[in-house]
Amino acid sequence: MLDYREMVVSNPGVMMGKPVIAGTRITVELILEKLAAGETVEQILEAHPRLNQDAVRAALAFAADALRADVVYPLETIPR
Repeated sequence: MLDYREMVVSNPGVMMGKPVIAGTRITVELILEKLAAGETVEQILEAHPRLNQDAVRAALAFAADALRADVVYPLETIPR
């Protein structure tokens, strides 16, 4: 798996501490939302020229690592 630790950073002074791609204000959350909405990686890169494919992969690796925690999230309790 890609080592995202240098590409995904969190700083309380940037986007309220949400994880972002280093050197940008583009959140991991935004990248995931765009992918979930059906945007392609190419479309995301066109809309955000400061990103590259490694940055998108780093966002996915970060999310996968975050979800690997021992916490279980039953689907019926997640607000929609």
